[in-house]
Amino acid sequence: MIRIVFTIIAGVLLGGVVHLVSVLALPKIATEDAYARLAPITKVNTVTQLPAADPSNTLMPYLDPAIAVAVCRYDLSGGSIKLSVPVSQAYTSVSFYTRNDLAYYAINDRSAGKKVIELDLMTEAQHSDLPEDEDVTAADRLIIDSPSTTGLIVLKALAPEPGLMAQAQASLAASSCKVQTDLPAKQAEAPRGKR
Repeated sequence: MIRIVFTIIAGVLLGGVVHLVSVLALPKIATEDAYARLAPITKVNTVTQLPAADPSNTLMPYLDPAIAVAVCRYDLSGGSIKLSVPVSQAYTSVSFYTRNDLAYYAINDRSAGKKVIELDLMTEAQHSDLPEDEDVTAADRLIIDSPSTTGLIVLKALAPEPGLMAQAQASLAASSCKVQTDLPAKQAEAPRGKR
């Protein structure tokens, strides 16, 4: 009888370990994640609107038909990115994900407090290269440090009524996600030793 109980306990523990390992490993070994599904229809460092959510369209999970969605597949290897998203009438949010679907930052129109959500996305190394001048790193300049050089930025705008969907989509269509090629004036003029 004791042998049977030990066998059952060992089976349950082994099953629990196998389940836990497979659940934790699945995001890293999955080949059809959101980034891979969006790669054929999006350009790097460009905002792309996604088609309206319906049962036959499953580019991203859990899409709400009352929300217009756009994505920017970013690559920071060419420099930091300047993101600008006009706020829609009802609600606008911006979420940041690494290449492996790890969410690391989100902001909405309420917390931005402006008519346009503007921010700079860069790696920690690019952030440390910025000059320590108050004009360049002012408190109103939002800088987000990305833990990876590639990932996704998901832009969402709510259409509280079906007739307002065109306005929500227009708000996202006016968004931009561009690599910053121009250096701040102070950084360009600074001597090599002070950078």
